[in-house]
Amino acid sequence: MTAQAPNWTTTQKLAFRFFLLFFVLYILINPNGVLEGINIFFGLYTGIVHTFIVWSAKHVLHLAKPITIFTNGSGDTTYDYLVILLIAILSVTGTLIWSILDQKRLNYNKLLYWLTVIVRYYIAITMVTYGCFKIIKLQFPAPSLGQLLQPLGNFSPMGLEWSYMGYSTGFNYVTGFAEIICGLLLFFRKTTTLGAIAGVVVIGNVMAVNYCFDVPVKLLSTMLVVMSLFLLVKDSKRLINFFLLNKDAPPALLEPPRFKFKWKNITLTVTKYLLIVYVVYSTLLGAIYAGASRGDDAPKVALFGIYNVQSFIRNNDSLPPLKTDTARWNRLIVNNYTNNAQIQLMDDSMKYYFFKADTIHHTIVINSYADTAHKFHFTYTKIKPDIMIMTGRWKQDSVSIRFKRFDEKQFRLLKRGFHWINEIPYNR
Repeated sequence: MTAQAPNWTTTQKLAFRFFLLFFVLYILINPNGVLEGINIFFGLYTGIVHTFIVWSAKHVLHLAKPITIFTNGSGDTTYDYLVILLIAILSVTGTLIWSILDQKRLNYNKLLYWLTVIVRYYIAITMVTYGCFKIIKLQFPAPSLGQLLQPLGNFSPMGLEWSYMGYSTGFNYVTGFAEIICGLLLFFRKTTTLGAIAGVVVIGNVMAVNYCFDVPVKLLSTMLVVMSLFLLVKDSKRLINFFLLNKDAPPALLEPPRFKFKWKNITLTVTKYLLIVYVVYSTLLGAIYAGASRGDDAPKVALFGIYNVQSFIRNNDSLPPLKTDTARWNRLIVNNYTNNAQIQLMDDSMKYYFFKADTIHHTIVINSYADTAHKFHFTYTKIKPDIMIMTGRWKQDSVSIRFKRFDEKQFRLLKRGFHWINEIPYNR
């Protein structure tokens, strides 16, 4: 068996000190919301970090614009990059101080074990979380009605990636289960190496997508790959021998450090399995509940659908469907579960609004995102299941609009389906 080195080289000790400080600080400042309630602890010191970053950006780095946007849906904000810079500076400084004060230390074998535990659990919990939100299909919902009408050239790179992932439930299963399996492997010592290899492949693919499609999760995915590679360092010689040199690869030493008192070891083991069960159960259950309310199979909102305008009467004057008219509506697109709608004008431009329909009183309320106080009220009548007339005031005018609902299942993307046999490639 490969034994733990009794004496580390100076380079090994320096590298270990740096990565211990870097990984621990990163996890503390970026808990990633992977555990329920973790943000309560995070909130105890996040204000201090925010204040320091804002002050440093202005007075030390002299950035042209002040930092006003913190971590949000984008994980690659200026603030996030400055956090990485802060962590790197603190880690280098801490490494230098630690190296001066601890020059006689021969090795950090026990500390390395516990750092490995922290890193693999962080990756594991993150992977299980992302995996569950893929198999329940929450991270990548099916393309919205507005996206189905949007020309391909108008998609952002991220919008294109989100749409192609959201289109296929099966592909979500494949990627989701791959992430869950990767996470589960990392929960256990004996499968850590296999889990880390899977992590480099699975998370490496995610990182490549984030870079190539400009998805703003580059920092997190890159860090997860770095952490996975870190877990493989101790087995690097064994892996090279096995995969490249066709040599014997002796088994690794996997025995963890043991406490003197047996009850401590039992408590640690029980805590571990409770944590694993809690993470998998709570994450999956939360994803299932969320999927029931906003997943692809969730109940559709009132008036969900694409409505093509057949006639548009403004102030008792019927407006012809001229492409140069920027006032006449061309389509009304009511999206699912998001309480919003898009109005496509005759020049194909899209306007986004809050939209709420009352099916009992047959009323509709529309207002812009920028002005929530000024609301437009309409009444609607369904003449036929696919024919609707909507009347009310729009801007300063009275309008009466007749719509015909378009069956979104007629889109080629949605009706093509899966075919084992293709005599001719159906590439349109």
